[in-house]
Amino acid sequence: MSQTIVITGSSNGIGAAAARRLRQDGHHVVVVGRSPQKTQAVSRQIGADYFIADFTRLDEVRKLAAELDGAYPRIDVLANNAGGVFGDRTKTVDGFEMTFQINHLAPFLLTRLLLDKLIASRATVIQTSSVGARMAGKLDVDDLNHDRAFNPVAVYNASKLENILFTGELHRRYHALGISTAAFHPGNVATSFGTESDSRLMRFITTNRLTRAMLTTPEKGADQLVWLAESRPGVDWQSGTYYEKRKPAKRVNPQTRDTDLARSLWARSEQLTG
Repeated sequence: MSQTIVITGSSNGIGAAAARRLRQDGHHVVVVGRSPQKTQAVSRQIGADYFIADFTRLDEVRKLAAELDGAYPRIDVLANNAGGVFGDRTKTVDGFEMTFQINHLAPFLLTRLLLDKLIASRATVIQTSSVGARMAGKLDVDDLNHDRAFNPVAVYNASKLENILFTGELHRRYHALGISTAAFHPGNVATSFGTESDSRLMRFITTNRLTRAMLTTPEKGADQLVWLAESRPGVDWQSGTYYEKRKPAKRVNPQTRDTDLARSLWARSEQLTG
């Protein structure tokens, strides 16, 4: 059955690979990206609709939500895939640390603004997380901007933990109303991800020939996103769960099981996004 599938961060990398595969499978794919040139190129290549939104600006996230809501009578899958890791502390125009805003706060806001449509569509909401969530330190919901201690990789790991916490809390709040949720680790993928980071480690991993040779392809990285989008929640996978290699992850950060923390993160995210 053809579905309407919205994929953020789909102008390149695993998002673009997933968009191509899902379009080939006959779905109505909606490509969302920051770069007009890259986003339009993917859209033309696969014959899909597209929208431009820069997640460093929450006003653009709000505009995107309104446009999506107006354009489609239903949204069957929302894949919150846009993300990145950056270098020196950078605040967005909204006043938030950039990695935190792009990886967690913007997709949180987009999902909340589309909740009525997602509930009516009995939609699946997918978060592209990372095994980096395992290495996240203690999450402080009163310092999500990491003003007290900043490290680009630590902030990234925290945001990936936030993706999993959001997935679980979205399930607890709205699964009974029809929404199914999942987060997944795509593997260590050879994309442009991380090339804008000032972190020497991240730049080395993403640009060095030897390390890139050990990374998987965007097409393989997109496998779980495609699987979660096309398969049946409650039958093929369980809502509210974080997946690695199509199976519930065996090793997780203990904080992912802290429902009080997930509720606090939700409440704080609501406050920050108004």
